[in-house]
Amino acid sequence: MSSQTNNALNTVVHGDCVQVMRKLQTASVNFILTDPPYLCRYKSRSGQTIANDDRDEWLEPAFSEVYRVLKRDSLCVSFYGWNAADKFIAAWRAAGFRLVGHVVFPKSYASSVRFVKGMHEQAYLLAKGDPHFPSAPISDVLDWEYTGNRLHPTQKPISVLQPLIEAFCPLDGIVLDPFCGSGSTLVAARRAGRTSVGIELDPKHAETASLRLNAPEFHGSNSS
Repeated sequence: MSSQTNNALNTVVHGDCVQVMRKLQTASVNFILTDPPYLCRYKSRSGQTIANDDRDEWLEPAFSEVYRVLKRDSLCVSFYGWNAADKFIAAWRAAGFRLVGHVVFPKSYASSVRFVKGMHEQAYLLAKGDPHFPSAPISDVLDWEYTGNRLHPTQKPISVLQPLIEAFCPLDGIVLDPFCGSGSTLVAARRAGRTSVGIELDPKHAETASLRLNAPEFHGSNSS
């Protein structure tokens, strides 16, 4: 492992993920779990927005670097916006990924109401090379837990992320989240006994993620 990757272990790096990942060694992480902007111009009820959610120029460069830093025969789980599924799939395939699974997370509430009620989240399982099948495959439908979005406009629950890490990352592996938000992936990784690296563009969210990752005994709720 390069010194750049080693120095970033169990830390949150504030910066543009493309630029930060370019400093990481090729094939230096075992699993990537991330929740990038959905390209939907998200705006919460309180007026919060997501950086770079209104443009897609970052999408292909980011996943090109994601593919490069991921070890061969390893997996990536990426949430995505259904409204821009064609753009996400094109970027993943351009990077070299194969789509090998799809996970749906039903919600007990509607996060949006338009033509239909938005009552689920979704993520693709992406493969680099030819990963081994897990000994105990998890379901492609996983229960969701509402976080209250207290720390980030689109918080993901730790209870959802931890099983993904346990299923797809070896116990001695490194988990990378290049869009780490409030740090839920990093906390989930630590609870699962894995090492992690987080990258976050927004300085406020980067600080929140760092505080959560370094909190004594990881006190707090089971949400991201």
